[in-house]
Parts: sequence; C-alpha cells; structure tokens
Amino acid sequence: MQERSARFGRAAWIAAAAFAILPPAIGGTQAHAAPSAVPLELTPTRISERVYFFRGESGVASASNRGYIANAGFVVTGDGVVVFDSLGSPVLGDAMIRAIRRVTRQPVRRLIISHYHADHFYGAQSFKAIGAEIWAGEKGKAYLESDLALQRMQERRRDLAPDVDARTRLVPADRWLAFPGEKPIRFAMGNTHFRVIDVGGAHSPEDLMLFVEEDRVLFAGDLFFTGRIPYVGNADSRAWLAALDKMAPLHPKVVLPGHGDLSTDPEKDAALTRDYLTYLRAKMGAAARDLSDFDEAYRTTDWSRFASYPAFEQGNRLNAYGTYLLMQGESLDIK
Repeated sequence: MQERSARFGRAAWIAAAAFAILPPAIGGTQAHAAPSAVPLELTPTRISERVYFFRGESGVASASNRGYIANAGFVVTGDGVVVFDSLGSPVLGDAMIRAIRRVTRQPVRRLIISHYHADHFYGAQSFKAIGAEIWAGEKGKAYLESDLALQRMQERRRDLAPDVDARTRLVPADRWLAFPGEKPIRFAMGNTHFRVIDVGGAHSPEDLMLFVEEDRVLFAGDLFFTGRIPYVGNADSRAWLAALDKMAPLHPKVVLPGHGDLSTDPEKDAALTRDYLTYLRAKMGAAARDLSDFDEAYRTTDWSRFASYPAFEQGNRLNAYGTYLLMQGESLDIK
C-alpha cells in the first residue's frame, strides 16, 4: 500500500503541475467547431512519394497558436488514406481533412493515434465524423476514463476557446491495439505496407509509432522530439531510452517527430532527447540517492546545455521534479 501511495503521489503532483504550466510535452463538415471559431488552413509538406507532414509550432499551447503545437501526417495509398494523429482541436482536425482533400480524392480510411495527450487527438472527432476507423494503444482506455482526462479537457476549453468548446469530445478508438510478444501489427492498404509499433510506457502508457515500409518513413509520435525540450512529466525515462533503441533496426530515411522538424538523420537528431533524458536521470538520480532537497538540487544543477531550447523555461523544472520522484521510486524499487 505504501508503494502504491508513493506512485499515486508522484503522478498526482505532476498532473496538477502540468495543468498549471504546460500541455503534455503538449471531411466535409465544419459542424464540430464552435460557430465563432475562425477556420484554419493547413498546408502539408510532401516528404516522400506517399507521405505528407503537418508541422506544428514549437512551444506550448496558447490562444495565439490555437493549440497547433504538435505534428501530424498522412499517407496516400491506392486504396485510401492513413492519418497519424489528429492535432489539438476539432478545428485543426477539420483543417487537416480539407488539406488532405486538396491532395487526393482517396477517402480517409484510418486514423492512428500515437497517444492520448490533448495536442495529438482532440481533432479525432472530425475524422470519426467522416467515417475513419480509429486505432490506438489499448492502455489509452484507462486515460479516457480518468478524472485527469476530464480535467485536461476543462483546461483546454478555458485556454483554447472557441476552438475547443463544450462540443469537443474525447473520442475512443474503434480498435484498441494489443501487442502480444511485443510484435508489431502489420497491415497493408493499396499496396502500401505499414507496421504499428508499440513503445508504450515511454512517453505515455499507450505510445505507438507507425512505419511506412515502401517509403521508409517513421511516424515516431512523442518518442522523438527535434529542436525542443521534450515533455517528460511523469513518463518512465528508463523505458523511454529503451524505446528509442527500437527505431534503429528500422533504418528509417525520415523520422517525423511528435514535435519539431522532421529528421533525415535520426541517429543524430535523437541525441537531444536521449541526452536530455540521460542528464535528468543522472542529476536527479544523484539527488534522490543522496536524499537531497529537490529545490536545492535543481538550483545547483547546471542546465546551460539545454536552456536555449524551446519549452525549456516552461517545462524543465516540471520534468526535473518528475524525474526526481521517478528516481526515488527506482531507488526504492517502486514500480
């Protein structure tokens, strides 16, 4: 019971702080947007023969950027479109659909959600409305049923109104994915072959990646950040570092991260995420082992290596505290 209470305390503190500080890291109808919400127009970048990419702003969600802080993308096959993530509001979801329809007449058949953080899935109801089948990791069910999900929605309705309003819904998957033996789920559409890869337990319990075999493009979700500090929060950084290793055997030509610019040199560009997590674990782990006070440990740590990156000011202290508590748990063997 004591271990269970320790885990709950860490997650509860981080969740409360996240609401105050930053987001996690964060068809032919417009009926999902509030009447006063100004429509958005998005322009995708073509990455390969089949793959297109929407690149959100670096930083945290705000009224000025309308919550467009995450990345998403889509793959055009000969028998339909596969979409990866749906961005942070129904307005953004509608804008994605309009952009896709400017590229192809193929119907959107499937939406794969990398994880249930607000900036990646609040546009899902727009895709559901046009008949897309939604896939997500099965551990996302627990999040959708939690008080935390409702609190996050309330926060987004306050901060991103009218793009997120009372009609914005938390949309569950049509197919909750399980991965017996940690094997990827393979599927084909229109002579294009895909692998859905489970990296859950890293950035979130339900993390997914999507690999497009013919184009050798990897949608990495929030496992991979380029050019900005990752949102760590209460993530398991040890599992996250292990999950990064799952990218290497795929030998992707291009990695599309959850935030930041695309990567054509994944090994080099993953170094920021890897180095940052490793540094957090080393410094906060030493403080936890020595029973040092967190505030003192944070104050005396040299953060200059990372201080110039976007989202550092908003997120670093929260990330450090989450890692401090995580390392306390690891030292006590609290899982």
